[in-house]
Amino acid sequence: MKFGGTSVSTLANWTNIARVAAARSAGGARVLIVHSALTGITDRLERLLDAATGEAQEQELRAIEERHRGLACELGVTLGDEIERELAELRQIAASIARAGEVSDRTRAHVLAAGELMATHIGVRFLRSRGLEAAWADARTMLRAEERHSASAKASVLSAVCGFVPDAALEERLRGLAPVIVTQGFIASDEDGNTVLLGRGGSDTSAAYLAAKLRAQRLEIWTDVPGMFSANPRATPTARLLRALHYDEAQEIATSGAKVLHPRCILPARQYHIPLHVYATQAPDLEGTVLSAESEGGAQVKAVCSRKGITLISLESPGMWHQVGFLADAFQVFKQHGMSVDLVSTSETNVTVSLDPAANSLDNTRLAALVADLSRLCRVQVIGPCASVSLVGRNIRAILHQLGGAFEFFEEQKIHLVSQAANDLNFTFVVDEDQGDRLVEQLHELLIRPVPGDKVLGPTWQQLFSQPRDPAGGSVPWWRSKRTQLLEALGEHEAAFVYDLEAVRAAARSLRALGSLARVHYSMKANPHPQLLRTLRAEGIEFECVSRGEVERVLELFPDLDRERILYTPNFAPRAEVAWALSAGVRVTVDNSYVLTSWPQLFRAHEIFVRVDSGVGRGHHTHVRTAGTRSKFGVPIAELPEVARRAHDAGARVVGLQAHVGSGVFDVTSWEHTARLLAAAAPGFAQLRVIDVGGGLGVPESPDQPGVDLARLDTLLLAVRAEHPQLEVWLEPGRYLVAAAGVLLARVTQLKAKGGVRFVGVATGMNSLIRPALYGAYHEIANLTRADEPATELVNIVGPICESADVLGHDRLLPATREGDVLLIANAGAYGHAMSSQYNLRAPAAELFV
Repeated sequence: MKFGGTSVSTLANWTNIARVAAARSAGGARVLIVHSALTGITDRLERLLDAATGEAQEQELRAIEERHRGLACELGVTLGDEIERELAELRQIAASIARAGEVSDRTRAHVLAAGELMATHIGVRFLRSRGLEAAWADARTMLRAEERHSASAKASVLSAVCGFVPDAALEERLRGLAPVIVTQGFIASDEDGNTVLLGRGGSDTSAAYLAAKLRAQRLEIWTDVPGMFSANPRATPTARLLRALHYDEAQEIATSGAKVLHPRCILPARQYHIPLHVYATQAPDLEGTVLSAESEGGAQVKAVCSRKGITLISLESPGMWHQVGFLADAFQVFKQHGMSVDLVSTSETNVTVSLDPAANSLDNTRLAALVADLSRLCRVQVIGPCASVSLVGRNIRAILHQLGGAFEFFEEQKIHLVSQAANDLNFTFVVDEDQGDRLVEQLHELLIRPVPGDKVLGPTWQQLFSQPRDPAGGSVPWWRSKRTQLLEALGEHEAAFVYDLEAVRAAARSLRALGSLARVHYSMKANPHPQLLRTLRAEGIEFECVSRGEVERVLELFPDLDRERILYTPNFAPRAEVAWALSAGVRVTVDNSYVLTSWPQLFRAHEIFVRVDSGVGRGHHTHVRTAGTRSKFGVPIAELPEVARRAHDAGARVVGLQAHVGSGVFDVTSWEHTARLLAAAAPGFAQLRVIDVGGGLGVPESPDQPGVDLARLDTLLLAVRAEHPQLEVWLEPGRYLVAAAGVLLARVTQLKAKGGVRFVGVATGMNSLIRPALYGAYHEIANLTRADEPATELVNIVGPICESADVLGHDRLLPATREGDVLLIANAGAYGHAMSSQYNLRAPAAELFV
């Protein structure tokens, strides 16, 4: 069992360590605990070595001592003579360094090892205080560095590699100590008994070496996250826990930028077929990730990883074509400069390689010297800073056809290098560094999709750890404070949509307050309930309709409304419907030249809008991306001059250009980009006065997800208006205005467990809310009946419809749920009842208000 610095730095974590160690020991296992220095101590020891004055050294020494005394006090144990001796020796060495003015590599290794040595003495005392029979062991007597002829003297001391052949004598020696043994990570010894280090992150490797030498039944790496995830969960909260991985897949993820495991720790486990488990010290009951020789999931993208700080070196010369030895000469230069090459892409006249900062010191002086020597061979270009984005999984080649949607993202990215691994485990793109995070998010959203019974993709980071924010922060959803009213409103219903009109008003006012917008049109297909429409109209919201039925509902509710304020945006509607809309006086949008060419008489003397395809669709699912070559919507930019001619010939006046790229968008630069695109096209339409940037404003899926930054959106659009004062800017939100205002309540009907998977059945399903089945949409789910009870069970929430896709939520953490409880599905106010059906002849949920 290996515990990192964060894991061994608090009483709460040590309490969990003691509990886990006791459980493993009680189960008959002998436990070897490998742990790191306390958080921040290695950095302080580095500063101690680099301190130029005795005063600076004393400051670091005091901080190191206080840190260890503080933890010992918190754990209720004494510091011990061993730590006092280590501290005294550190003072002596620091004084010697101050006199000599330099630090040898061996001295550096000796000093840095003190962090692990001191921390493990505290740890073993705590375990004993909790009743465990525990012994302390020096890792330097167990791990011996191997001589590497290719390694520098510095690397041999500060980044050593150890052998890990099974050692029966070591097994016997440790068997005589205690059931629980505590030792150090990061440190080992050379053949002369001198202290050497395994490099930063070396504690993982220490544990793996020892697991192999002792022929362990399993290796556990305990860290601050509960396993490996499909992306960095700190940056991508929708990243999913990877329940099971093959060693090779984990190796690729670790080397492609994931920080959970050190890449070197996997080889010993793989070589001796030792299952490697990754758990969270703070949450020891979560399932974690297991690495083994088994591969689950078949051909599948399992992770999207990113590394920043990448530098590309492009080598170009027509003379390399059919030239024998060019690559050998080029790579010899990299070797002479001590540069490790990572990715390689070749063509007949170009070779581009990447340099990873984790393996290379890339200061300007070294880089300039490298370029100078390479320039003797060919033309050299340095490209950077860049980020590599890798799709990692099994049999990537077999699913390349599924990546078609992903390539739409690259229409707006500059791809410097593409590399597919020969082992068929990863597919890597190198882009500008500032685009890396965004590309990871987009690819993850598109490609990481669990299926029912998925053995690889587990719950998301949000599902595992999100908690409601403090009400003072204003981010707690309205339904948390209206629990009683909601339960009363449900009454005898088995299921019902319930709407809060005040939430609708708040959303409307937030958009009407934006000074950049001349109009806000509600995309009423999201929810056409009359009471919602009346509420929005009272807040000054106009309407955008996509069918005759929607237009007629608006006219019925608001007979005195100026019909020019109704925007009708059909798609492949029949001629008769378009003719009716024009005769009714509503504002009609056309999205292809066919209608102007084939039905010109309909449009004579009418003012119209033209829907433009911006070329790049965005949104949370391929089905909601409404731009790009695969989308049925809009006129491509290149065809706008033809549309302008056709409109002129038909006698129509184009007064507005509209573009909508998709739904569930949070990046406000998307609407700025659309506005600038439409404004740039304005000179082609002499009477243009409106640019409509569409809708699609994202709605947060959980309380800890940030929403759309409206203030920044307003600033960006105001800048566009300042540059084009003759143009009004319109917005067409739908879901943003009503999604959060509605919830779906459903009673629990049955409970079921099968093969370790728990199911909670409710009275309605995809017949009421089809978004999870259609889009893979995530909706927060809560047990309203037991809102005050702790969430302890991971369950799938399913409906009564005879379809495998009838799942409202996978892997949700809920309180212990019983028949009759009322579950709440959040953000159901949009595209819920509006998309419901009578499928299986089951009536959809009713609609109610609080």
